Amino acid sequence: MTRLRDERPILLVPYVWIGDFVRCHSVVKVLKERFPHRPVDIVSSTLCAPMADYMPGVRKAIVHDIPRRRLAYKENAELAAKLAPEHYGTALIMSRKWKAALPSYLAGIPERVGFVGEMRYGLLTDVRYGEKKLPRMIDQCAALALPKGAKLPKEWPLPEIVVPKEEIVAWRARVGLKETGRPAVALCPGAVGPGKRWPELRYADLAKKLTGEGCDVWVVGGPSEKNYAQLISANGRYAQDLTSNDLRNGILQLAAANAAVSNDSGLMHIAAAIGTPTVGLFGPTSPWHWAPLNPISAIIEAPWRKPGDNDVRNRTTEDIPVEEVFQATMRALKKN
Repeated sequence: MTRLRDERPILLVPYVWIGDFVRCHSVVKVLKERFPHRPVDIVSSTLCAPMADYMPGVRKAIVHDIPRRRLAYKENAELAAKLAPEHYGTALIMSRKWKAALPSYLAGIPERVGFVGEMRYGLLTDVRYGEKKLPRMIDQCAALALPKGAKLPKEWPLPEIVVPKEEIVAWRARVGLKETGRPAVALCPGAVGPGKRWPELRYADLAKKLTGEGCDVWVVGGPSEKNYAQLISANGRYAQDLTSNDLRNGILQLAAANAAVSNDSGLMHIAAAIGTPTVGLFGPTSPWHWAPLNPISAIIEAPWRKPGDNDVRNRTTEDIPVEEVFQATMRALKKN
């Protein structure tokens, strides 16, 4: 008797921060290697949804915004109603939150894989343990794509964001940004959390130095970076403000740039996954835990303020000197 080939779609329920969403493309690759005939979809917030369009192996994003810090049963039930008609065979729930597993349960997805997290017995059909023994988020997420008890590989497949050249050309035409023949450096001044944001005046000094070396400088980010962009650009003298309320624009900008300088933020992960030479700035976070899986041109860590201190939480990016970042950026441009 011939066994029917399993072609049931697989659903990923990722963390919805931008950098974590990028990491989940490694999980997509693991799944596509194991199940080449099963489509892979990914639940996404409105903010992150454009990334799915550029991730090979992702069929589509299921876009639904769930409020934070509350159960939001109504919104989760609405998401379940979107999922049910897709007839998913498997759901991988990355987050350990109880509510993260609720839509897949309500949608009747038969196989629901995740770590036990907030005592999610009943919500999950394949309950995994040992999450705390996996210190990196990528290990925790990608382990769910392997059979229970499988040994983790030494390296995971790298995330990819593939942007067609014709989209970059169309974006330039749409915003009126002509090719100048000069190298373009994208500055990404946004970050979430104290001590992670390199001061805007440091970015402004870097923009002046880069402009003096014949570079075009773009400030990339969302609406919350608008004020920073004005400070950095000095009214357009040293940089162009390309901040936008659509992440797709940020993706296209980073794909068009010759190099990027970024705080520890989601845009650093996007730039790295695109393959744009990237300089990453780290203060109170560990690059081993939180740097992109993709290789980047330089990781610059803030110095320790006190001798013998080895707690990264006591570091701040404001202690990173402009000259060090400038030199690293110039080296990154030579790689492009």
